[in-house]
Amino acid sequence: MSQSQGNASGTIQGSQQSHRPPTSVPKVYVVLGLAALYFFLVFFNIAGEFLVNTAGFAIPAYYSLEALFSSGKADDSQWLTYWVVYAFLTVIESAVNAVYWFPFYYVFKFVFIIWMALPQTGGAQIVFRSLIQPLFARFFENGNTSTSSNLRNQADKATGKAM
Repeated sequence: MSQSQGNASGTIQGSQQSHRPPTSVPKVYVVLGLAALYFFLVFFNIAGEFLVNTAGFAIPAYYSLEALFSSGKADDSQWLTYWVVYAFLTVIESAVNAVYWFPFYYVFKFVFIIWMALPQTGGAQIVFRSLIQPLFARFFENGNTSTSSNLRNQADKATGKAM
């Protein structure tokens, strides 16, 4: 008997796929199980950096795109603030290399990122107003004038050139 003819009952082997009924496990248990596995991996630093940075990017990226497609401007400001704070802290983190100094660094970073990303907590605005705004406000005090034109004016004054 050739393989193309099938077995004795006349069915071709492998052509029928069994249809499995859906599981009776509630979806909430699946989500909680995946969240627990995610936190377990972060806690024991199994790909902790990748998982935390993914959480710090994926969730806010979705909400940022949603904000860009909405007509309101309040959510745009909230997510722009998040990305400025996230970028600033990422640069500081890479310069300091804090992961070697603090035990469970990625657990704390994960909680901090989630706190910053959730609009209900306003964490990004708190970090921006308490850390970044005091550091950089002097460069943006004149409102409409750009920093580059301010630097050019200061350079012209220093060299004695009139405008």
